[in-house]
Amino acid sequence: MTRFLIRRLLRAVLTILIVVVAAFVALRTTSDPAMVILGPDAPPDALAAFRKAWGLDQPLVIQFASYAWQILHGEFGKSMLDGADVLQKVTARVGVTLEIMVPALILGVVFGVALGTLAALNRGRWLDRLMMFGAVAGFSVPGFVLGLVLVLIFAVNLHWLPSGGNDSWTSALLPVFTLAVGWAAILARFTRSAMIEVLDQPYIRTGSAKGLLWHEVVLRHALPNASIPVVTMVGFMVGGLLAGAVVTESVFSWPGLGQLIVTSVTSRDVSVVQCVLVLVATTMVVSNMLVDLLYTWLDPRMKEAQA
Repeated sequence: MTRFLIRRLLRAVLTILIVVVAAFVALRTTSDPAMVILGPDAPPDALAAFRKAWGLDQPLVIQFASYAWQILHGEFGKSMLDGADVLQKVTARVGVTLEIMVPALILGVVFGVALGTLAALNRGRWLDRLMMFGAVAGFSVPGFVLGLVLVLIFAVNLHWLPSGGNDSWTSALLPVFTLAVGWAAILARFTRSAMIEVLDQPYIRTGSAKGLLWHEVVLRHALPNASIPVVTMVGFMVGGLLAGAVVTESVFSWPGLGQLIVTSVTSRDVSVVQCVLVLVATTMVVSNMLVDLLYTWLDPRMKEAQA
């Protein structure tokens, strides 16, 4: 187990390092931040002064060495747009993003697993077909389309909910529902497939034949054994929480990390973009490591294989 953890940690560090290097090189070589921020009509002296102030006139290797040194000390520099501390700017937006992401994830997992299990228990019946039709529709409709439809219905026509912003708790209802629908639809299909495979196993039929109550068979034996692929998908969802905020926050004008990513990329604020990419990569790597650890807890055979 210790060797497994060490390998995973080394792989995680290598992955984050690759993301840091790739993001730095791509952002520094594809365009000139000075030209984008100051504008193409800026005087040459102003462009040269901007590049010198931000170290953009240095060789790329020296720029990266300085940037890596900052990261090792927990610093991500200043924003090229307003001079604000990048890490504080990003972490403030992360909290706003989590206000809609965490409730949406909880709702998606609860309803996705519940509906998928119910569909598997009614395999081939009208309830199964109805739920799977809803699941297919749920993950086939793009999030921005669903979001716009919800805004049109509940904000524009009915005037029940605000169309955007985060002025009150009601502003979070539409983006949370939009995210939860897609995640619940994906998990419902995964849970149904996993449950059907487990329910066809001989030990499930044996338990039923020995007189175990059906809910005991499902909750104590079938659902835990079907949870491994579901845990995998939830791990991917957790890892993609921050990255998945871009579309939803753009539709609902939610002032979180997704909106910050869009404005930073558009304005070529490379310091902020680099910090966000490192944060997203770290989140995905950590979530994948947690999934691997959950595997060893859910499936003892994997623990024996890693021993």
